[in-house]
Amino acid sequence: MQRRDGAWVGWHGAADEELEPFEYDGMHLVPVPLSASDVERYYEGFSNATLWPLYHDVVATPVYSRNTWDAYRTVNERFARAAADVADEGAIVWIQDYQLQLVPAMLRRMRPDVRIGFFLHIPFPPSELFSQLPWRREILEGLLGADLVGFQRPGGASNFIRLSRRLLGLQHQKHEIYLGDRVVRAEAFPISVDFGELDSLVREQQIIARAKEIRAELGEPEYVLLGVDRLDYTKGIGQRLKAFGELLADGAVRPGEAVFVQIATPSRERVEEYRRLRNDIELAVGRINGEQGLIGHQPVQYLHQSYTREELAALYLAADVMVVTPLRDGMNLVAKEYIACRHDLRGALVLSEFAGAADELRQAFLVNPYDIDGLKRAMIAGMRSTPHELARRMRSLRRRVATYNVDRWAGDFLRALESPAFQPVRALSAG
Repeated sequence: MQRRDGAWVGWHGAADEELEPFEYDGMHLVPVPLSASDVERYYEGFSNATLWPLYHDVVATPVYSRNTWDAYRTVNERFARAAADVADEGAIVWIQDYQLQLVPAMLRRMRPDVRIGFFLHIPFPPSELFSQLPWRREILEGLLGADLVGFQRPGGASNFIRLSRRLLGLQHQKHEIYLGDRVVRAEAFPISVDFGELDSLVREQQIIARAKEIRAELGEPEYVLLGVDRLDYTKGIGQRLKAFGELLADGAVRPGEAVFVQIATPSRERVEEYRRLRNDIELAVGRINGEQGLIGHQPVQYLHQSYTREELAALYLAADVMVVTPLRDGMNLVAKEYIACRHDLRGALVLSEFAGAADELRQAFLVNPYDIDGLKRAMIAGMRSTPHELARRMRSLRRRVATYNVDRWAGDFLRALESPAFQPVRALSAG
């Protein structure tokens, strides 16, 4: 945004407050207001109680409410109007994520001169799941207002293309969907992290010193296992805690040999499903520590709070095994952050095959998080592998993340969106 002298249109995070556009850190920021009712019905309601669980394999049951759908449509129109008002003639407009899936079509009606890209940061579900949505046609038509629709994985793009054919009768060829006199392209653009920033940060002396402090504070265990997640039912936190608890109970891990640090950043705490999840996780942690703990030693350190980027970097550097076990995830950048911080070529990444990152990070210890025995084996493998084996895997993982960093992700998407191939063309005829 800074390099392109663009405007960032978004909600600033406080309900019932209206701000004028302002400049900050080399960017022009355009706040879009949300009322407390909007937050409840549009954000916590349709976005996070309907779309989020539906798009994540229905891990929790979606709520289908006409009231929250109306709020979703109203807020999307507000965002589209704000973008239409601020965009220059012929501008590039890049719309982000599942909360704004109606904006592309709305914006196209208001401003047919602009070029529109949309990127979905979460998974896009198969037809069998998406078809549950009462407003499935409206969502598809909203997304098809874009010139380019980006997904984390090729499977998401394929699902979108198949649904466009099945529900809307649109023709397609490879990545292109033909819609009247326009072509809509659907492709995967796997997002990444700022590898260089993290690699530099973790080499600073204060970060290295803090990593040593963390291990000392944990009692200098032989192994530190780490989970860093937003507290969410899609993240597989319960599964990894169950696996670790069983390793202790089985005797595969000795008392005091390993500590599992689980950071669960507070998230959507007014949503009932999330309150139940927090209670379940805290009960599981208490059970493991009560049954397997020693005086002065708790095998699980559970931290329900947010951390600075510097503290997270130190935690990544301190951890012998990073455990990333989502039941479904669009990408999961924690896995890539961990890799970017391990210039020492030490550390093991245990990664769910249901995270988008698994497509790229094939040298991780890949697991099915529903398979507790398999998860236990992967954790043990991460702890017991030789330094040579860990270095071999980490070298390959770092090469991938360093090459395909966040700048390349953004650059690839914008180059595709700005390509002359997006000039209007006639659709293929039915005959």
